[in-house]
Amino acid sequence: MFRPRRLLAAVTAMLALGTVAACGSSTPEQPAAPQGDERIVTHAKGQTKIAANPQRVVVLDTGELDAVLALGIKPVGTVLPDANKALQPYLAEKAGNIEIVGTIGSPNLEKIAALKPDLILSSKVRDDQNYDALSKIAPTVFAEKVGKTWKQNFLLDADALGKKAEAQQILDAYQQRAADIGKQAGDPAARKISMLRFIPGDIRLYGKDSFIGTILADAGFGRPDNQQTDQTFTKISREQISQADGDQLFYAAYGESAKQQLADVVNSVQWTTLGVVKNGKAVEVHDDTWFLGLGPIAANLVLDDLQKAFPQQ
Repeated sequence: MFRPRRLLAAVTAMLALGTVAACGSSTPEQPAAPQGDERIVTHAKGQTKIAANPQRVVVLDTGELDAVLALGIKPVGTVLPDANKALQPYLAEKAGNIEIVGTIGSPNLEKIAALKPDLILSSKVRDDQNYDALSKIAPTVFAEKVGKTWKQNFLLDADALGKKAEAQQILDAYQQRAADIGKQAGDPAARKISMLRFIPGDIRLYGKDSFIGTILADAGFGRPDNQQTDQTFTKISREQISQADGDQLFYAAYGESAKQQLADVVNSVQWTTLGVVKNGKAVEVHDDTWFLGLGPIAANLVLDDLQKAFPQQ
């Protein structure tokens, strides 16, 4: 018969072995199993336990702000693109009276903590160095990248908010609309759409692996050969502006100094020699949505512009 003392000794030995095994294990620490309505979300920095319906959300990039607003939630805090630029008008209008907690990549941790958030959303690209500090303030979920991954990021943010099914419906509607707008252009693949952006000190051609690149691809439009790269963008000089030619050109500027760069180029002789300009197919668009938006609301506003540029034939 197995006596109580022997049973106690066996249990004690098992617990001791378990402790030693745990101390020697290299497996990353995992969050405790969720309780009640809590969920565990897997993201670029691991796993995070989150309450069922977060209400006090802080977002640390324009894509996250766009995504959260698209799902009907007004965050309590966000960041500016940079210290000299306000929130994009289309986001500011929907966000209302929102607390500004720094700039992209440089959040103010004290301001964030003072808001007592129950969820923080960002990405490794923007805030990898801030993750540990942010996760001590509130459950924090990070996307891996930004730009071309905006749809995956939207679904991740929605998962953190407990609204993944709703997000999928929004994306499905967007995909159908993009395809329909491409079809109204006739043969969209035959139209080579060029994307040009002026950044302070830079002129860029945006490729297929960018936010705008994914939207044009979803609508079925073709791109010039020099914009078929896997890079987000390539830099060109003012003397190389002829590389921006195509069947249709959309261009924009980020910030006031870049707007002056744009004006200088558009008023140059080089610009007037572009075939797309001669054909009246060069259109200035909003940088706030075409390049800086990074979310479903911005994507649909881009589709509005494409619909105007390619009316039903």
